[in-house]
Amino acid sequence: MNQDLSIVQLVLGASWVVQAVMLLLVAVSIASWAAIFGKLFALKRVKGLNENFEREFWSGTSLNELFAAASQNAKLAGPMERIFASGMREYQKLRERRVQDAGTLLDGARRAMRASYQREVDAVETHLSFLASVGSVSPYVGLFGTVWGIMHAFTGLASLQQVTLATVAPGIAEALVATAIGLFAAIPAVVAYNRFARDIDRVAIRLETFIEEFSNILQRNVSATAAGAPSSRL
Repeated sequence: MNQDLSIVQLVLGASWVVQAVMLLLVAVSIASWAAIFGKLFALKRVKGLNENFEREFWSGTSLNELFAAASQNAKLAGPMERIFASGMREYQKLRERRVQDAGTLLDGARRAMRASYQREVDAVETHLSFLASVGSVSPYVGLFGTVWGIMHAFTGLASLQQVTLATVAPGIAEALVATAIGLFAAIPAVVAYNRFARDIDRVAIRLETFIEEFSNILQRNVSATAAGAPSSRL
Protein backbone atom coordinates (compact mmCIF):
# COMPACT_ATOMS: atom_id res chain seq x y z
CA MET A 1 0.00 0.00 0.00
CA ASN A 2 1.15 3.50 -0.66
CA GLN A 3 0.87 6.20 1.93
CA ASP A 4 -2.52 7.41 0.64
CA LEU A 5 -4.05 3.95 1.18
CA SER A 6 -2.53 3.19 4.60
CA ILE A 7 -4.94 2.12 7.34
CA VAL A 8 -4.50 5.37 9.25
CA GLN A 9 -5.17 7.48 6.16
CA LEU A 10 -8.21 5.38 5.28
CA VAL A 11 -9.66 5.85 8.77
CA LEU A 12 -8.94 9.58 8.83
CA GLY A 13 -10.36 10.02 5.32
CA ALA A 14 -13.62 8.22 6.03
CA SER A 15 -16.88 10.05 6.64
CA TRP A 16 -17.88 10.87 10.20
CA VAL A 17 -20.54 8.14 10.23
CA VAL A 18 -18.00 5.47 9.24
CA GLN A 19 -15.52 6.85 11.78
CA ALA A 20 -18.19 6.63 14.49
CA VAL A 21 -18.88 3.01 13.51
CA MET A 22 -15.16 2.23 13.65
CA LEU A 23 -14.80 3.89 17.04
CA LEU A 24 -17.77 1.93 18.38
CA LEU A 25 -16.36 -1.36 17.09
CA VAL A 26 -12.93 -0.65 18.58
CA ALA A 27 -14.54 0.10 21.96
CA VAL A 28 -16.61 -3.08 21.75
CA SER A 29 -13.52 -5.09 20.81
CA ILE A 30 -11.59 -3.74 23.81
CA ALA A 31 -14.53 -4.52 26.12
CA SER A 32 -14.85 -8.05 24.71
CA TRP A 33 -11.13 -8.73 25.22
CA ALA A 34 -11.45 -7.50 28.80
CA ALA A 35 -14.42 -9.85 29.30
CA ILE A 36 -12.48 -12.72 27.70
CA PHE A 37 -9.48 -12.37 29.99
CA GLY A 38 -11.70 -11.81 33.03
CA LYS A 39 -13.74 -14.93 32.28
CA LEU A 40 -10.59 -16.94 31.56
CA PHE A 41 -9.12 -16.18 34.99
CA ALA A 42 -12.50 -16.61 36.72
CA LEU A 43 -13.06 -20.08 35.24
CA LYS A 44 -9.53 -21.11 36.11
CA ARG A 45 -10.14 -20.04 39.72
CA VAL A 46 -13.49 -21.86 39.87
CA LYS A 47 -11.97 -25.07 38.57
CA GLY A 48 -9.10 -24.87 41.06
CA LEU A 49 -11.40 -24.25 44.04
CA ASN A 50 -13.74 -27.07 43.02
CA GLU A 51 -10.86 -29.51 42.63
CA ASN A 52 -9.39 -28.55 46.01
CA PHE A 53 -12.70 -28.97 47.81
CA GLU A 54 -13.54 -32.22 46.03
CA ARG A 55 -10.15 -33.61 47.02
CA GLU A 56 -10.77 -32.59 50.64
CA PHE A 57 -14.32 -33.96 50.54
CA TRP A 58 -13.23 -37.43 49.46
CA SER A 59 -10.24 -37.51 51.80
CA GLY A 60 -12.44 -38.83 54.61
CA THR A 61 -12.86 -35.58 56.57
CA SER A 62 -16.12 -35.51 58.52
CA LEU A 63 -18.99 -33.53 57.06
CA ASN A 64 -19.25 -31.38 60.19
CA GLU A 65 -15.61 -30.32 59.88
CA LEU A 66 -16.06 -29.52 56.19
CA PHE A 67 -19.20 -27.54 56.97
CA ALA A 68 -17.44 -25.55 59.69
CA ALA A 69 -14.60 -24.69 57.32
CA ALA A 70 -17.02 -23.75 54.54
CA SER A 71 -18.98 -21.48 56.88
CA GLN A 72 -15.83 -19.65 58.01
CA ASN A 73 -14.51 -19.14 54.45
CA ALA A 74 -17.79 -18.49 52.67
CA LYS A 75 -16.44 -15.53 50.67
CA LEU A 76 -13.36 -17.41 49.49
CA ALA A 77 -15.10 -20.74 48.85
CA GLY A 78 -15.74 -22.16 45.41
CA PRO A 79 -19.14 -23.07 43.92
CA MET A 80 -18.95 -26.73 44.98
CA GLU A 81 -18.12 -25.82 48.56
CA ARG A 82 -20.97 -23.31 48.74
CA ILE A 83 -23.39 -25.90 47.34
CA PHE A 84 -22.22 -28.37 49.97
CA ALA A 85 -22.64 -25.76 52.70
CA SER A 86 -26.21 -24.98 51.55
CA GLY A 87 -27.22 -28.63 51.63
CA MET A 88 -25.52 -29.31 54.94
CA ARG A 89 -27.03 -26.19 56.52
CA GLU A 90 -30.56 -27.20 55.54
CA TYR A 91 -29.94 -30.77 56.67
CA GLN A 92 -28.80 -29.64 60.12
CA LYS A 93 -31.71 -27.20 60.46
CA LEU A 94 -34.18 -29.99 59.80
CA ARG A 95 -32.40 -32.25 62.29
CA GLU A 96 -32.54 -29.49 64.92
CA ARG A 97 -36.31 -29.29 64.39
CA ARG A 98 -36.53 -32.99 65.25
CA VAL A 99 -37.46 -34.02 61.72
CA GLN A 100 -36.95 -37.78 61.55
CA ASP A 101 -38.43 -38.62 58.17
CA ALA A 102 -35.59 -39.58 55.81
CA GLY A 103 -37.41 -38.35 52.71
CA THR A 104 -38.04 -34.91 54.24
CA LEU A 105 -34.40 -34.55 55.28
CA LEU A 106 -33.04 -35.52 51.88
CA ASP A 107 -35.56 -33.47 49.91
CA GLY A 108 -34.80 -30.38 51.98
CA ALA A 109 -31.06 -30.74 51.52
CA ARG A 110 -31.45 -31.43 47.80
CA ARG A 111 -33.70 -28.40 47.25
CA ALA A 112 -31.21 -26.16 49.07
CA MET A 113 -28.35 -27.49 46.94
CA ARG A 114 -30.34 -27.05 43.73
CA ALA A 115 -31.11 -23.43 44.60
CA SER A 116 -27.44 -22.81 45.35
CA TYR A 117 -26.49 -24.60 42.12
CA GLN A 118 -28.66 -22.24 40.07
CA ARG A 119 -27.06 -19.20 41.70
CA GLU A 120 -23.55 -20.54 41.11
CA VAL A 121 -24.15 -21.38 37.45
CA ASP A 122 -25.71 -17.97 36.88
CA ALA A 123 -22.64 -16.32 38.42
CA VAL A 124 -20.26 -18.39 36.30
CA GLU A 125 -22.16 -17.42 33.13
CA THR A 126 -21.65 -13.69 33.76
CA HIS A 127 -20.55 -11.79 30.62
CA LEU A 128 -21.16 -14.82 28.41
CA SER A 129 -24.20 -13.20 26.78
CA PHE A 130 -22.12 -10.08 26.09
CA LEU A 131 -19.59 -12.14 24.11
CA ALA A 132 -22.43 -13.77 22.19
CA SER A 133 -23.88 -10.36 21.33
CA VAL A 134 -20.50 -9.04 20.20
CA GLY A 135 -19.92 -12.08 18.01
CA SER A 136 -23.31 -11.85 16.33
CA VAL A 137 -23.81 -8.09 16.01
CA SER A 138 -20.32 -6.71 15.26
CA PRO A 139 -20.15 -7.96 11.63
CA TYR A 140 -23.47 -6.30 10.86
CA VAL A 141 -22.38 -3.04 12.47
CA GLY A 142 -19.23 -3.14 10.37
CA LEU A 143 -21.30 -3.93 7.29
CA PHE A 144 -23.47 -0.91 8.00
CA GLY A 145 -20.36 1.26 8.07
CA THR A 146 -19.19 -0.28 4.80
CA VAL A 147 -22.52 0.29 3.04
CA TRP A 148 -22.65 3.87 4.29
CA GLY A 149 -19.05 4.50 3.22
CA ILE A 150 -19.60 3.09 -0.27
CA MET A 151 -22.75 5.12 -0.65
CA HIS A 152 -20.87 8.24 0.45
CA ALA A 153 -18.02 7.45 -1.96
CA PHE A 154 -20.29 7.03 -4.97
CA THR A 155 -22.17 10.20 -4.08
CA GLY A 156 -18.87 12.07 -4.20
CA LEU A 157 -18.08 10.59 -7.61
CA ALA A 158 -21.32 11.79 -9.15
CA SER A 159 -19.88 15.22 -9.96
CA LEU A 160 -16.79 13.86 -11.76
CA GLN A 161 -16.63 13.78 -15.53
CA GLN A 162 -14.40 10.70 -15.70
CA VAL A 163 -14.29 7.94 -13.07
CA THR A 164 -11.30 5.61 -12.88
CA LEU A 165 -10.22 2.90 -10.50
CA ALA A 166 -7.85 5.36 -8.84
CA THR A 167 -10.74 7.61 -7.92
CA VAL A 168 -13.05 4.81 -6.77
CA ALA A 169 -10.54 2.69 -4.80
CA PRO A 170 -9.88 5.06 -1.85
CA GLY A 171 -13.57 5.50 -1.00
CA ILE A 172 -14.33 1.79 -1.20
CA ALA A 173 -11.19 0.93 0.80
CA GLU A 174 -12.23 3.38 3.52
CA ALA A 175 -15.61 1.68 3.74
CA LEU A 176 -14.20 -1.84 3.85
CA VAL A 177 -12.08 -0.99 6.89
CA ALA A 178 -15.29 -0.89 8.93
CA THR A 179 -16.10 -4.48 7.95
CA ALA A 180 -12.56 -5.56 8.79
CA ILE A 181 -12.80 -4.00 12.26
CA GLY A 182 -16.20 -5.63 12.76
CA LEU A 183 -14.75 -9.05 11.97
CA PHE A 184 -11.77 -8.33 14.21
CA ALA A 185 -14.19 -7.72 17.08
CA ALA A 186 -16.51 -10.63 16.27
CA ILE A 187 -14.15 -13.55 15.62
CA PRO A 188 -12.39 -13.61 19.04
CA ALA A 189 -15.74 -13.13 20.79
CA VAL A 190 -17.29 -16.12 18.97
CA VAL A 191 -14.28 -18.37 19.62
CA ALA A 192 -14.17 -17.36 23.30
CA TYR A 193 -17.94 -17.84 23.70
CA ASN A 194 -17.79 -21.38 22.34
CA ARG A 195 -14.80 -22.22 24.54
CA PHE A 196 -16.33 -20.75 27.69
CA ALA A 197 -19.75 -22.32 27.04
CA ARG A 198 -18.11 -25.75 26.83
CA ASP A 199 -16.08 -25.14 30.01
CA ILE A 200 -19.14 -23.91 31.90
CA ASP A 201 -21.10 -26.99 30.82
CA ARG A 202 -18.33 -29.16 32.27
CA VAL A 203 -18.38 -27.21 35.52
CA ALA A 204 -22.17 -27.54 35.71
CA ILE A 205 -22.03 -31.30 35.09
CA ARG A 206 -19.40 -31.68 37.79
CA LEU A 207 -21.55 -29.73 40.26
CA GLU A 208 -24.62 -31.81 39.45
CA THR A 209 -22.62 -34.99 39.92
CA PHE A 210 -21.44 -33.75 43.31
CA ILE A 211 -25.02 -32.99 44.37
CA GLU A 212 -26.03 -36.58 43.58
CA GLU A 213 -23.01 -38.04 45.35
CA PHE A 214 -23.50 -35.90 48.43
CA SER A 215 -27.20 -36.80 48.49
CA ASN A 216 -26.24 -40.47 48.51
CA ILE A 217 -23.91 -39.88 51.47
CA LEU A 218 -26.67 -38.09 53.38
CA GLN A 219 -29.06 -40.92 52.60
CA ARG A 220 -26.62 -43.48 53.99
CA ASN A 221 -26.13 -41.36 57.12
CA VAL A 222 -29.89 -41.05 57.65
CA SER A 223 -30.35 -44.79 57.16
CA ALA A 224 -27.51 -45.54 59.58
CA THR A 225 -28.96 -43.17 62.19
CA ALA A 226 -32.42 -44.71 61.83
CA ALA A 227 -30.92 -48.16 62.31
CA GLY A 228 -29.03 -47.06 65.42
CA ALA A 229 -25.61 -47.45 63.80
CA PRO A 230 -22.96 -44.70 64.09
CA SER A 231 -22.46 -42.51 61.05
CA SER A 232 -19.05 -42.67 59.38
CA ARG A 233 -19.02 -39.11 58.02
CA LEU A 234 -20.91 -37.00 60.58
